[in-house]
Amino acid sequence: MSLNARIQAVLANSDKSARKVEWNKNGSRLSYVSELFGENVFTLAKLQLTLPKPVYARFIQQLKGRQPLDRPTADAVAHAVRVWAMDKGATHFTHWFQPQTGTTAEKHDAFLSLKSTYSGGVEEVSPIDAFSGSQLMQAEPDASSFPNGGIRNTFEARGYTVWDTTSPLFIRQGPHGTSVLYIPSVFISYNGEALDEKTILLRSSEALSNAAVRLLKVIGDSQTKRVSTTLGTEQEYFLVDRGLYSLRPDLKIAGRTLIGVVPPKHQQLEDHYFGQIPSRVLATMSETELELFKLGVPVKTRHNEVAPNQFEMAPIFEESTVAVDHNLLAMETLHQVAHRNGLKVLFHEKPFKGINGSGKHCNWSMSTDSGENLLDPTLKPETNYRFLLFLVAVLDAVNKHGGLLRAGIASASNEHRLGANEAPPGIVSAFLGEHLSEVLNAIEGNRDVRSFSQPHLQAVRVGGTQLDLKVSTLPPITRDLTDRNRTSPFAFTGNKFEFRAVGSKQSPSFPVTLLNTAVAASLNLVADALIQQKGAKPEPTIDDVLIVVRKFIQSSKSIRFEGNNYSDEWVKEAESRGLPNIRSCPVAFRQLLEPANKELLVSQGIFTEAELQARYHILNEKYAKDILIEANTLHTMLVQGVLPAAFTYRKELADSVTSLKSLGLEGPEVAALKKLTEVTTAVQKAVEQLNAAIHEIHKHEGDEEANFASTVLLKAMEHAREVTDALEFEVADKYWPYPKYIELLF
Repeated sequence: MSLNARIQAVLANSDKSARKVEWNKNGSRLSYVSELFGENVFTLAKLQLTLPKPVYARFIQQLKGRQPLDRPTADAVAHAVRVWAMDKGATHFTHWFQPQTGTTAEKHDAFLSLKSTYSGGVEEVSPIDAFSGSQLMQAEPDASSFPNGGIRNTFEARGYTVWDTTSPLFIRQGPHGTSVLYIPSVFISYNGEALDEKTILLRSSEALSNAAVRLLKVIGDSQTKRVSTTLGTEQEYFLVDRGLYSLRPDLKIAGRTLIGVVPPKHQQLEDHYFGQIPSRVLATMSETELELFKLGVPVKTRHNEVAPNQFEMAPIFEESTVAVDHNLLAMETLHQVAHRNGLKVLFHEKPFKGINGSGKHCNWSMSTDSGENLLDPTLKPETNYRFLLFLVAVLDAVNKHGGLLRAGIASASNEHRLGANEAPPGIVSAFLGEHLSEVLNAIEGNRDVRSFSQPHLQAVRVGGTQLDLKVSTLPPITRDLTDRNRTSPFAFTGNKFEFRAVGSKQSPSFPVTLLNTAVAASLNLVADALIQQKGAKPEPTIDDVLIVVRKFIQSSKSIRFEGNNYSDEWVKEAESRGLPNIRSCPVAFRQLLEPANKELLVSQGIFTEAELQARYHILNEKYAKDILIEANTLHTMLVQGVLPAAFTYRKELADSVTSLKSLGLEGPEVAALKKLTEVTTAVQKAVEQLNAAIHEIHKHEGDEEANFASTVLLKAMEHAREVTDALEFEVADKYWPYPKYIELLF
């Protein structure tokens, strides 16, 4: 890679301006977001306008799970959506699904069909636009070409995508002013095994709903028929110039920098977080939001994050299955829009060493079919017995299956972020805050709840307190009941839990599936305990509820931690509590096959044993492949870029030293040459060790390959990076072959 290419990319980046995109208009004014929101979504309201009332009623019954979708109803829906989509320029449709690749997949089929008529024995073919109910409901991709963990062989290729009627259909922009109809779908094998991320999420949502409705019925709520989990994903990401990105093979192939040194100024001044958004970035954000609003994605927040060139977008909460679809849509849309603006979005959890990485904080709760949040503590949580029952069920789930939740966030990319003083460590714990902790402690101790403002006993007002700013021109503000703990992997934040350890690159589906499943099992345990406690009484008394709540408070107490999860003291304390500290992915993956976790996932109907074994195999295989791809990329960069640059600069220094000696002179070039030779030799040796590890990994298979990648290959890469980063300081800037951090981040 020539130095000239690097210089030209740096100069081009400094000269780029924001791309201009016109916002939608309503007459002479700009459209309100509410006016354009969901315009590219085929909503139930639009469907109702196009279907006869009996047909629409049958579809709604199917949507609620009360009867299967019959062929006439499917045909009617297909016709309605085709007309709507084609009126908006759609020429093709696709079943959009989520294989176990961490992204989405699609295959486009045209609405075009051919109709044959015969006259006098002669066939005449006419083009028509058609879309049947069967085409809407089902398609057939190649199941053996996606990760399947051995469920499908190469010669057993048949698989199916099936329309997920809980997620709305939508259109996205295609080429030449056309568009494509997207049909959110699940992906299963010929024998019905789940090959995707969505099927298991839907199963876990159903399991949790059944368990939650059962518990509600025990405490006298016979009206609630369904409970859904809600999800809001805080998506963090980096944006870098695309020209500079294209000169970094590691960013292009691995998604992260495999070598590179942080500049003297990075994030230590804390001036980037919530700072003014750069104009080209703001234009990218705004264009992304415009497209997402039309797709019905309720994007709410945008801001600078802590690290330079790091940003975040976050939506309003939605039902989990739809929220996952919308998160993946948001990532895909941001990727496309960034490209148009000459930028590259990096979703990798740790694209740059030495500064903060990125997460996807999953804000999770449970809601009834009438919209009541079951994790809302209200003003007095100590007397909100429904809230207490659901709260202790969640704590019980995290306590019993913390290792399983750790498996849900494990990946080769997230491994660089967890425990790096910007993300929670490999120990799963729960944070409740001072007030709720006092409420649970008081119930456990069978005493009154202490006030935090008065020395005597009284009930705590959980609705927050008033904060006097002592500035006459500023009004008093409401202070939240609980402070936030950004170090906790699973923190209660007012009326929800924030699962902070999820990686920015991964789909939230798998970790949310595991969380749903664990909570569903614990809800059933709480219901069982309450039924046993109340005995023959029609409903449990308050004392019955408190006895059960107290029991679960005591049994799950070890999982609660209010302090600094980043501290070494917590690591020691967690060990004394018996909490696992899982530091590597292969160890985390094995949690899936632990007897208690395996029993949970199979008994709840989330996985079959074959599906679970396949998932374990896929995770290990992907981890090993990810590390190996990085290792080969690093080896190529060092051999073809870094070492030749060092050799060239060393020759220049050697020539300079020779010239000085011929004149009877000595200078600092001698020391520079000696130091450069020393570090270059260390890099060369590191390359040889890395090459040996790369060859050695091919002798291993399955989880042994993943273990080798974690314990040997990754360490060889880390050592090679360490000495290469030292070499970056010694080589003259004009010889360094790749854009540096200072150019990528500023």
